[in-house]
Amino acid sequence: TCGKSFNQKSSLMTHQKATHSEDTLACVACGIVMPCVDSLRKHLHTHANIPCTCEPCGLQLSSTNLLAHQQHHSVDRPHNCSICGKSFTSSSYLKIHLKSHSGEKPFSCDICGHRFTQHSSLKSHQAIHTGEKPFICPTCGKGFNNAGNLSRHKRIHTGEKPYSCDTCGRRFNQGNSLKAHQQIHTGEKPYMCDKCGKSFSYLRNLKDHKCFYV
Repeated sequence: TCGKSFNQKSSLMTHQKATHSEDTLACVACGIVMPCVDSLRKHLHTHANIPCTCEPCGLQLSSTNLLAHQQHHSVDRPHNCSICGKSFTSSSYLKIHLKSHSGEKPFSCDICGHRFTQHSSLKSHQAIHTGEKPFICPTCGKGFNNAGNLSRHKRIHTGEKPYSCDTCGRRFNQGNSLKAHQQIHTGEKPYMCDKCGKSFSYLRNLKDHKCFYV
């Protein structure tokens, strides 16, 4: 259909499922089925960013951002972590992930000594010392020192909120935002004022409180 070639049949099947299945290539606005992802992407712009709903997860986002978001649902992840259940597209990614459970961090920064489980994480960290920001957002042009920060930033444009609170169902675009929110339900207030001893659930609330002492 698109002329792209692969070394393995499994890779071809994953590509076909994510890129050429009729469910993936049907326009959510008018139902027309396009021959390839590029054609569908161009077609979606004719609907001027109408609001749409992703059927697998219920996320509300614009028509032009929906296509990129839905690719996450169609990717095959057959390699599962026996410890936490997280799934990965390849055994090599699973092997890297397992280091997070074992605590193994073989890669060390020569400047500050901080250690990492992956060489790529070390390289991203070193950009902090050099000031380099090689990861550029294609939507707004903002630069980041690592791919993870860029990925989290992109959710601002797509509206994706993959982190859900088990207690109330509220969704967040970052894991640390979910963690901070959950303290409302648990009553935990880890941020304490060193002036008066008052505690807060959110760091921003502590910062606002400290303004009274300035």
